Amino acid sequence: MEKEEVTIPKILLTWSKWVAWDDLKVDARYGGGVRVPTEPGVYEVKHKNEEKRLTIGKASDLRMRVKQGLVKGKVPHSAGERIRPNENVSIIVTRWAVTDRPAAVEEELHKRHVARFSGLPKYTEHT
Repeated sequence: MEKEEVTIPKILLTWSKWVAWDDLKVDARYGGGVRVPTEPGVYEVKHKNEEKRLTIGKASDLRMRVKQGLVKGKVPHSAGERIRPNENVSIIVTRWAVTDRPAAVEEELHKRHVARFSGLPKYTEHT
């Protein structure tokens, strides 16, 4: 069996600031809201004063996935469907990072969460 070394370049993420869930409900087109990029990327959701994540996900369009799916429920989002009725969303914050490799980055973020907290985030079913 022939062995081949493969070098995978590092992926550096530039995270947004943590944004309150309720601020993501506001339409950014009319002022006051938060603009989420339409590029592919990853996102994380947690309670404001905790490190353990509620969910970590990937998106081909962050705005559609985070604002329309996760927060507003206008498009299907399995974690959002469970977070909205079961959590106090007024203490939830979300952040995101644009990347052209969202699946690979999501997998790595899941691995790191498992290593640190002995399990996937509460509303993440699989990696």
